[in-house]
Amino acid sequence: MELSPEEDHLARTPVTRLKGVGPKSAERLARLGIETVQDVLFHLPLRYQDRTRVVPMGQLRSGEEVALEGEIEHVEIRFGRRRSLLVHLCDGTGRVILRFFHFSAAQKNALKKGMRLRCFGEARNGPACLELIHPEYRPIGGNDEAEVEASLTPIYPTTEGMHQLSWRDLTEKALALLRDSRTGLQEWLPAELLREQGFMALSEAIAYLHRPPPDAPQQLLLEGRHPAQQRLAFEELVAHQLSLRQARQMQQRHQAPALPGDGALRKALLDELPFSLTAAQQRVLEEISADLARPRPMLRLVQGDVGSGKTIVAALAALQAMESGCQAALMAPTELLAEQHLKNFRHWLAPLGVEVGWLSGRVKGKARAALLDDLAQGKVRLLVGTQALFQEDVHYHSLGLVIVDEQHRFGVHQRLALREKGARGGLWPHQLIMTATPIPRSLAMTAYADLDLSVIDELPPGRTPVSTLVVSDQRREEIIGRVRAACAGGRQAYWVCTLIEESEALQCQAAEDVAAALQSALEGLRVGLVHGRLSAQEKEETMQAFKAGEIHLLVATTVIEVGVDVPNASLMIIENPERLGLSQLHQLRGRVGRGSVESHCVLLYHPPLGQTARERLAVLRDSNDGFVIARKDLELRGPGEVLGVRQTGEMQFRVADILRDHALLDDARAAADRILKDYPERVVPLVKRWLGGNTRYARV
Repeated sequence: MELSPEEDHLARTPVTRLKGVGPKSAERLARLGIETVQDVLFHLPLRYQDRTRVVPMGQLRSGEEVALEGEIEHVEIRFGRRRSLLVHLCDGTGRVILRFFHFSAAQKNALKKGMRLRCFGEARNGPACLELIHPEYRPIGGNDEAEVEASLTPIYPTTEGMHQLSWRDLTEKALALLRDSRTGLQEWLPAELLREQGFMALSEAIAYLHRPPPDAPQQLLLEGRHPAQQRLAFEELVAHQLSLRQARQMQQRHQAPALPGDGALRKALLDELPFSLTAAQQRVLEEISADLARPRPMLRLVQGDVGSGKTIVAALAALQAMESGCQAALMAPTELLAEQHLKNFRHWLAPLGVEVGWLSGRVKGKARAALLDDLAQGKVRLLVGTQALFQEDVHYHSLGLVIVDEQHRFGVHQRLALREKGARGGLWPHQLIMTATPIPRSLAMTAYADLDLSVIDELPPGRTPVSTLVVSDQRREEIIGRVRAACAGGRQAYWVCTLIEESEALQCQAAEDVAAALQSALEGLRVGLVHGRLSAQEKEETMQAFKAGEIHLLVATTVIEVGVDVPNASLMIIENPERLGLSQLHQLRGRVGRGSVESHCVLLYHPPLGQTARERLAVLRDSNDGFVIARKDLELRGPGEVLGVRQTGEMQFRVADILRDHALLDDARAAADRILKDYPERVVPLVKRWLGGNTRYARV
C-alpha cells in the first residue's frame, strides 16, 4: 500500500534529527538547499573512489587513484625549491614515495622504518619512481589484515566546512533511516509506469548510488548511464515537465483581452513593404494571430535563424494588438539591440500614425516624465526598450501584448515583472517570445513545455550564404590585406574582438588598442569603434556612420552579436573565436551576408588549438544552418549554454542531462501527461521533491 503525502516521512524529517547535526551544520547544509533527510538522500555523489581492493605497487600506473599497502623503508626530509617529507614505501612487488609538502615534526616522528601503512591517493610520475602527493594514510598492525571498504567511496559536492568524511557519516545515518521499512522514500511515480519502464524502486536506486558495491561499473556511473541514475533522471525529467505543465494550466486559467484586430494597420504596413513575406513568416503570423484573438493569454516562442525575419513578424503582431485598442511593449536585452528594433519599428509604423516610445535607463528627467505620462494616457501605443520597461514608476494604459526578444538573456524575474505590469482588471497580457538562437526540438520541447513553439524555418530570397574560413592569427597581415581590398571595392567590414577577461573595462581597452593598430595599418580608410562602455549616443552615431558608409571598418566587442543590419558589410573577422560558443559565433556571422553580394567570415584563432576547439570551428566552417550548429553546440557545451540559462538559474538538473538522457524525453513527457490526468494529487509532491522552491519561474 502506498503512503499518503502526510506519511511521506523522510521529506518532512528535518536534517537536525540526524545525530551530530547541530545548528552550525544545519546552516551549512541549508546553503546547499538541504533541510530534510530526503534532501540528504538526494544529494548524490559526483564521482567514486575505489578503495575496495589493495593494488600491488608493481601494477601501479600514473594517474590511477588507488589503495596501497606497504612497509616504510625509510623517511627523509628533502630540501629543494620546496621542503618536503618523503616516505619510501614497498610491498615486495614495487616501491612508491609518499610526498608531503605540509607536515609537522610530530607527523615525521610518528612515521618509523618497518611500520606498515594503508594509504589512498593518485599516483604520479616522480623523479625516482611513482609518488602519491599528500595521500590519506593510516598505520595498520603487523599481522592484522586491515579490512578494505565494502563499497566504492562516494565523493560529494560540498560547501565550506563540510568534509567528505562528514558527508559519508551524514549519508550513512540517512541511509540507516531509509533502510527502516516504515520510513522509506515515497514512490510518486505510478507502479505500472515503473514496471513498463523496467525501473528499480526509488529507495533501491538511492541506496545504490550512495554506496555502490565493489563490482559496480564505474564507467557507467561516471557517465550517468547506470540504471539507478537513469531511474532518478527519468523522475526528475517528469517533475520538470509537470512544473511547466502546471505553469501552462495556471496560465490558461487567466483571462486575456481578445485582440482579433480589423486588419487595417497590418494591411497598410504590408502594402508599403518593399518585399513579400516568406511562407514560413505567413504561417507563424497565422498562429500568432489566432492566439491573440482568444481570451486566453498567448505564450508563444518564435524561433528563427539569423536573418529569417522575426522583427517584421513582431511588428505585425504589435499592430494586431493596436487594432484592438491595446498597447504593445517590446523588451530587448541590450540597448544596441533595442535601438535597432526602435529604428525598424519607427521606420515601418510612423507612416501609419503609430507613436513608438523609447525607454532605457539613460532616459531621465523631463523626457522620462513626459514619456511615462504619454504611456499612462495611451498616447504611446508601442514602447520599445530594455529592462527599464518594467520599473516601478512605469504604468501602461492598456498593455495587451508583451514581446521579449532574445528571451534567454533575461533573468526569469525580469520577464515575470513585465508580464505582471500588464495585469489589470483580471486580464493578463499576451506574450510573444523571440529568439534567433535555434534550439534543437527535443531541447525546446523540454525547456519550454509551457510555451507553444513556432519556427520560421526559411530565409528570405536573395540572402547569400556566408563562406567561413578558419585562419591562424599568424596570418594577420594577410587578413588585414583582405580588409583593405574589400573596402577598396566599395564594401565594408567588421572586426570583432573577443576576450577572455571578465572585466568590461579590459575588453573595451583591448578593442581600443585593436582599433588604433588597424587604423595605422589601413591608411586612408576610416575605422570606427563600438563597445559596451560608450554612451548610447556614441554607439548610435558610430553605427549610423557605419550604416551610411562613412566608416569602412567597424571594430567592436560582441555587443554587435544580434540585431545590427548593414547590407553593404560583406566581411567579418572574429578574433579568438575559440573563446565563444558556436551559437554566439553563428549570431555574429549573421551580421554579414545581409545583402546580395558574396560575404565572408574569417575565424582568426590563436594557435595551438585543442581537439574540441578544432571540431567546433569546423562545424561553423561547414554549416550555415543554425539548427545544425545548435545541435553541435548542445553536444559540445551542454544545454545550459545553448539555452543561456546558466545565467538565469532555470533548468538546473540534479541528475538528468538533456543531451545524455535524450532517449528518456518522450517517455517523460508522456508520463507527465498521464500523471496530470490520472494522479493529479502526485503533481505537487513530485515537483517539490525535485524543484523545491524554484518553481516561481514556471509562472513566466
